[in-house]
Amino acid sequence: MAHTQSGTASLTAVRPHRPRLRAVDPDEVVDLARVADFLPPGATLLPAPPNALPTLPGRPPMVGYLVLLPADQQPHVPAPGPVAEEQGPVSIDSVQRIAVVDGQPMDLTYLEFELLAHLVAHPHRVHTRDQLVTTVWGYGHVGDGRTVDVHVARLRRKLGAEHRRTIQTVRRVGYKYTP
Repeated sequence: MAHTQSGTASLTAVRPHRPRLRAVDPDEVVDLARVADFLPPGATLLPAPPNALPTLPGRPPMVGYLVLLPADQQPHVPAPGPVAEEQGPVSIDSVQRIAVVDGQPMDLTYLEFELLAHLVAHPHRVHTRDQLVTTVWGYGHVGDGRTVDVHVARLRRKLGAEHRRTIQTVRRVGYKYTP
């Protein structure tokens, strides 16, 4: 099952997150009747078309659902709370979209920020290039793992000599963040 995630829209510098799909382990799959209890009034839950979902090599096919809201209904946006994610020398503030290393803000592009935030949120977890393309770039991205390699190289340069090794290459698999 995959789910979408929508971010908050603010009149300041915060850009809304685009809907994303995330592969889940079998133990994370929930009963759809329980999910329906959390839907806003008037919302409809529909199975996503199979051809709209990505396929990952060696993984079972994803199952996704679309949540349709009436046009006059705005999604409920919770009040922002503490959102700083800190792992080792890197701290991520997803509301202000700031990455800080050793107290110094980093100058990152949109995709560099998304990639670093994803890696920092899942320390020590190995991510394949295909998984990173799917979660960071989105399921509709057309490209290959070299795109990830280029962005990781840029991130390492921006992290500096002291912290570039926090993003480690796992040969023939992908990358992991180790604080």
